[in-house]
Amino acid sequence: MASELHRLSDDQRGRTAAAEPPQVRKAALPTARRSPGVARQVARDALTSWQLTHLTDTAVLLISELVTNAVLHARQDGSGLALSLEIRGRRLRIEVHDGDLHGPRPRVPSGLDESGFGFVLVNSLADNWGVRKTAVGKAVWAELDTCLDREPR
Repeated sequence: MASELHRLSDDQRGRTAAAEPPQVRKAALPTARRSPGVARQVARDALTSWQLTHLTDTAVLLISELVTNAVLHARQDGSGLALSLEIRGRRLRIEVHDGDLHGPRPRVPSGLDESGFGFVLVNSLADNWGVRKTAVGKAVWAELDTCLDREPR
């Protein structure tokens, strides 16, 4: 999967007049502490181009948590860290890919903990989230409803 990811591209496959195809933005990320910042900028640019800026704050926070978790905890050989954003219908799907086969281990931190709140935030902000295996590791994903008029959670 990592070899087919592009630095910053729109997916142009499957464009037909009969059905609106998904909009996709993919970016390979450096396996370094600057990855969350790169991923946030990719998301801001994509959401602006898709006219979904009302999702920016929430999407950027989710991406920060997922990418930071991948950088800090995923065992990697230096390849395979990537971000994928996809609009399909009313859903924005955020996926962070890494080369580790082990899924995240969310925990419930105590009030005095200084870390461990990432998946608490993901669970609170995302409409849905999960993990799926990929050919080279896993993808942790989160989804947001794209509609402006949705009821608060």
